[in-house]
This record gives sequence, structure tokens and C-alpha cells, in this order.
Amino acid sequence: MADSSAAPIRVICGPTAAGKTGLALRLAHHEDIVVVSADSRQLYRRFDIGTAKPTPEEQRAVRHLGIDVLAPTERASAAWWADRADAWIRETRAAGREPVVVGGTGLYLRALFGGLFEEPALDPEQRAALGVELAALPTESLRRWVQALDPARAHLGRTQLLRAAEIVLLTGRRVSDLHRERSRQARWTARYLVVDPGDVLAHRIEHRTRAMLAGGWRDEVRTLMRDVPADAPAWNACGYDAIRQLEDGALSEREAETRVVVATRQYAKRQRTWFRHQLAGLDVTRLDPRVPDWEARTLSWWNTCDA
Repeated sequence: MADSSAAPIRVICGPTAAGKTGLALRLAHHEDIVVVSADSRQLYRRFDIGTAKPTPEEQRAVRHLGIDVLAPTERASAAWWADRADAWIRETRAAGREPVVVGGTGLYLRALFGGLFEEPALDPEQRAALGVELAALPTESLRRWVQALDPARAHLGRTQLLRAAEIVLLTGRRVSDLHRERSRQARWTARYLVVDPGDVLAHRIEHRTRAMLAGGWRDEVRTLMRDVPADAPAWNACGYDAIRQLEDGALSEREAETRVVVATRQYAKRQRTWFRHQLAGLDVTRLDPRVPDWEARTLSWWNTCDA
């Protein structure tokens, strides 16, 4: 159960490429904050450029927790992340600093602030064998599987689709049903700042993709392909499949760029849908980072959270 006596946790969230990291870094000019990353892609070491991690310089300027904490072959559930985020938050407050959760992985936010079901244990050998088969499926084929197996989960991203398929095929139970039956109480209350630049997000995604490619994303993937297994969970990060195909010669650079842009826009659309449907009420402030007084509005949101 959430600790009603504890001050709410501030959360900066929104779709990918909205400007969440930049806003948090700017906020650190005014407040003594520690960022707790709620980005399922940035957990993995060495997957840097394609996951838009804060740069080493940015991480030195503002402490970030939840980045580079897993090997590419390890798996992370939302419950696993919530356990660690809970510890990071407590440690940060015990040190007299203020944690700010920053990220766009809605399932992680729900695990920490909105309750989450207890996942069933899966046989490791069966899961590994099934994982090989599922990993070979393109995302849209996987989505069609989940549409038949657990329709309520079919709109989610690839990682959640894989998990939904695993659970129903190995246990005979739908994740959507388990959520209703095994839900547990939230750990903290939250005050949300949802950052979204509106229609220009599509252009931001395109610009960022080009910057990633110019910044060495191909080199990063080429190096990773030498020793990271093709079925490692870290490869599920948006866009990496297209860059791997580019390195294998199956796509031209232009084709790969287009695929990354399209996939990222689709991911952002799913994130927007989640934030629109899951977050509402007085605890949610929405911010277009293009408005001239965005910084003043951010500080107003911060101060209101103390009220």
C-alpha cells in the first residue's frame, strides 16, 4: 500500500523524443534532484545511442539511477524495476535529496504508482524454447498472435507483446485476467508532468533518428553484433532491428532510417494513448515544451507538488 504520510513523488513522463531529459536537466539548475529513469530501454549497458541515453556529461552533471544496470542478455519485468525504483527513491530521500522519476515506460509507472499484478512463475527451459520461436516473429506477426491470445494486450509494444504471449502459452492464463485477479497496492503516490510537444513530435523523431545515425549508431550496433546474442532482450529497443538489417546488408541506409522513424512514431503513438487513458485528474499537469514560459510552468508544477 502507498505510504500516505510520504510526500508524493514527482514524475516527468511523456512520449519518446518529447524533451523529458532536457527538461529534467534544466530543472536540476533550480532543485537538488536525482533522476530515477523509468525507461525500459536505458536499463541495458552498451545500448546507448539508439536508446537516447543521457550523455556521460549529462549523467555527471545530474545523478541518474536506473541506467546501465543490466547486461543485454538479462530480462527486466515491471515488478523488478518497481522494486529497485522503490529502493532508489528511499535512498535518495534518506540522503536529503529529491527523486524525480523520468521516462516513458507506462507499465513501469503503473508498477510503482498504480499497482501491478504478481506475475506467475514460468519454467525457465520452456520459456527459453518458446522465446527462440517468438523472437523470430516480426512485431506485427507477434501482435496478431496476441490479438488472438489476449486482445486487451495487443496494442502494446514488442516487449509487452512477448510477455503476454509467453504467459498465456505457458500458463493458459491471459495477462489481462491476471491483472484483475492478482493486483497489488501501489507503493507511492505521484504528481505527473506529462511533456508533449504536439504535432511537431513527428519531426522531432525524424530529426533525432538522423542525429543518432550521424552520431555513430551504426558503429554501436556493429560492435554489439559481435558478442551480444541475436535474441538478447536489449535488442528489442525501438529501431535496433532496422539498424541490424542495415549492417547485414538487407536494407539501405535510407530504408533503415525510414523504418526507424516509422517504428518510433508508432511507439510514441502508443505511449500517448497510454498517458491519455491512464493519467487524469488533479495529479496531472500537461506541458508543451515549446511554450515560451515552459521553465516557469515547470517550476510552478514543482512547487505545487509541495502544497
